[in-house]
Amino acid sequence: MKLRFFPQETAGLDSLARMAGQITAGTQTLAELLGAGRADFPALAETMRQHEGASTAEFATLLTAMRTSFINPLPREDLFALGRLLNETSEILTGAAELVNLYRLDRVSARASDQLEIISRQAELTASAMKSLNDLDSLEDYWLEVLRLAKRADHTHRTLVAELMDNHSPTSFVKYRTLADQFASASRQLRAVATQVGSIIVKES
Repeated sequence: MKLRFFPQETAGLDSLARMAGQITAGTQTLAELLGAGRADFPALAETMRQHEGASTAEFATLLTAMRTSFINPLPREDLFALGRLLNETSEILTGAAELVNLYRLDRVSARASDQLEIISRQAELTASAMKSLNDLDSLEDYWLEVLRLAKRADHTHRTLVAELMDNHSPTSFVKYRTLADQFASASRQLRAVATQVGSIIVKES
């Protein structure tokens, strides 16, 4: 690790941690949505939009902290990249909730729930990692575990798509496939967060 001799502002790291917390909360809301009846879809989709809104507000706070802090704990470009990736993850998860609501997807398979379970674990690891960015030496295991989970998520996605083709009409397939793709995108986005952290670890070593 590089030695630093001046105090650093931690507001940016705090914003990243809160953004990751919104992702974790979003996965919990999505899990509730997948098990809910159609009458509950609109309210839960709105809750997801609130998570996304809170994430976007934190991203704005991060940008302000980056502009006004004399010494940032990490390079500004890395703080920005992490904030952008986290905020986009919230947007993707909100998109999944809106698909369930708009398409009235009340027959989501157990395999799709498996996708979300993997994303939830990635989100938990990410939330923990964002709280530890001032101790990069502790994050190598996080980086590797999220990459492992992302590979598992890719396999689950491919299996799910094959099952959807066997079990749905063309119109129904497209709807459920779109949701599966949205979940796959969320997993890959969290993998991108971990890859960014890995890049920071290498640069700051």
